[in-house]
Amino acid sequence: MSIGIVSIGSSSSGNSYIVSDGKTRLLLDVGLSGKRIREGLAARSLSPGDIRGILVTHEHVDHVKSIRMMARECGDARVYTSRGTAGGCPNFEYVSKDRLALVSSQEVFNIGSIQVKAFSLSHDAAEPLSYSFKSGGRQLTVVTDTGVVTDEIFQEIRTADVLVLEANHEVNLLEMGPYPYSVKRRILGDHGHLSNETAGRTLSSMLEERGGREMPKILLAHLSSQNNTPLQAKMTVCDVLNDNSFAEDRDYLMGIAGKDRISGPVQA
Repeated sequence: MSIGIVSIGSSSSGNSYIVSDGKTRLLLDVGLSGKRIREGLAARSLSPGDIRGILVTHEHVDHVKSIRMMARECGDARVYTSRGTAGGCPNFEYVSKDRLALVSSQEVFNIGSIQVKAFSLSHDAAEPLSYSFKSGGRQLTVVTDTGVVTDEIFQEIRTADVLVLEANHEVNLLEMGPYPYSVKRRILGDHGHLSNETAGRTLSSMLEERGGREMPKILLAHLSSQNNTPLQAKMTVCDVLNDNSFAEDRDYLMGIAGKDRISGPVQA
C-alpha cells in the first residue's frame, strides 16, 4: 500500500489526521476530542495501540487538545514536535521525556517504514512545523496554518503526490463577517491562514512546476466554519486553476476535508 492520509476532522476548531503506508500508522495533530479520534481510528479498523508516532504541528488548541490523553493511550508511540511547541503547551509536561522527540525544521527522520521531513510554517505560534511523509517512492505533504507559502514550504509542495493544503477563508466573507478587526488582520496576515485564492495560486504554481507529470491528489483542509464553506472553497480554488488552464480530473484530483466527518483515505 502506498502512503495515504485520512482526515478524522479538519476545521478552525479541531484537526487530526491518520497517516499510513499500510505498515506504519501515525497521528498528525490531536486537536479533536479523544472520543472523536478513537472513533476515527476505529472507522479504519485501528486502535490507539496501533499508532507508532504522534506528530504535532504547533501548540494551538485545535491541534493539541487531546495530546495528554492520546499520548497515554497510544502505548509506546513517541510524540514528535518542535522545542517551541513543547515549551508553549502545558499539556506536554504530561508526556514522559523518554517519549518526547524534539525535531527541527529540515530534519529528516524515520518512524517505522515512513520517512518524515519537518519544515517551518509562517504562523503565530512559538515554532510551528509541518511534515512531508515518504514511503514506497511516494510523497504526502501537509500544509495548513500558514499565512504565506514560503520557498521552504513550496519546495515540499512541488514534489508531493498527495497534498493536504489549507483553504481557510474566502477573503470577502472574512472582511464582511463578525470577527473583530484585530482578528481579521491576524487571519489575513503573513502569520495567519491561507485564503481560498492563495490556495488556488499555490496549486497553479505546483502544477506548472510538475509540467504534466502524474496528476496530484489534493485535499483542501482547515476550512473556517465562519468564513468559508466547502462549496465556496472548491469553487474559488478551481476558478483560479481554470484561469491558469488547469482542469480537475485532467490535471489534478481534489477533495475537501470535512469538519464533522471522516474524509479519505487519499492514497498516493
